[in-house]
Amino acid sequence: MIARRTALAALLAAPSIASAQGAWPNRPIRVVVPFAAGGGTDVSARIYVARMSEILGQQLVIDNRGGSGGNIGQEQFTRAAPDGYTILLTSNGPLTVNRYLYKDMNHDPLRDLLPIGLILRIEQLLVVHPDLPANNVAEFIALAKARPGALNYGSAGAGSSLHLAAELFKLRAGVNLTHVPYRGGGPAMADLMAGNIQAMFDSMPSSWPQVRGGTVKPLAMCGAKRHPLLPNLPTITEAGVPNCVAGTWIATLAPIGTPPAIVQRFSEASRQALGETTLREALARAGADADWSSAADLRALMESDTAQWGEVVREAGITAS
Repeated sequence: MIARRTALAALLAAPSIASAQGAWPNRPIRVVVPFAAGGGTDVSARIYVARMSEILGQQLVIDNRGGSGGNIGQEQFTRAAPDGYTILLTSNGPLTVNRYLYKDMNHDPLRDLLPIGLILRIEQLLVVHPDLPANNVAEFIALAKARPGALNYGSAGAGSSLHLAAELFKLRAGVNLTHVPYRGGGPAMADLMAGNIQAMFDSMPSSWPQVRGGTVKPLAMCGAKRHPLLPNLPTITEAGVPNCVAGTWIATLAPIGTPPAIVQRFSEASRQALGETTLREALARAGADADWSSAADLRALMESDTAQWGEVVREAGITAS
């Protein structure tokens, strides 16, 4: 009899327990950004989480955990409770590249993180000095092949996304360009405009003022599609170099074991936010393009990019600066 009563009590309690678990979110959500405050990822993250807080009805609080190219904060995140109250917002560097650059990386993003979805992209493009006798990618490749190693390109440092994009281009186009690393993209752009280097792969937000002002010459976008600010500029793939897609993307992930219903709810809220014109315009002003994806599509992107950048890092012998 006692056993029956206990079983009946448990059965009657089950709906209320499920209801309590289904009330997510009922308190603030911590959003780990594994970079310092004020950087490009952090700025975009704050625009995004402000709207997400309104949609979810709870405050999303950013927790900056910078260091080691994003590895420190991301690794700490893997130990968070899988209850939906800690979310990771990070970029493709820590997710797909760092495993090849840092020997002390103690986690595997493909194994230790649960994808929620892509939220935005920051596109890159190939720009050259205006006096360089190349007005498209084909002419640039021909010039590089005629003068192996004579053309210099700048980057924001060894292992940076700008460096990786250039090395991917070298590998796919079969050209020899000389790398000149700088301490940041700004000094590299200054030397490109001065004519001290001939080319650079740069992000759209930082290059756009120079492109618009005519102080650098754009040859192609590095993304999978053309950019609305430069609709007549082809992608590198369109220009005849296959499998050459690079850029920065930012995504959200959860700890392994997070309930699927919570992941789905967050994904749906994200899709709503990123589909709104106001948020898309706010991100565009920060230099980012809203781009929602499903969890499955994000995992596929992580897997393909991990394979691509592994090939590039090995072939180029890149190490972190």
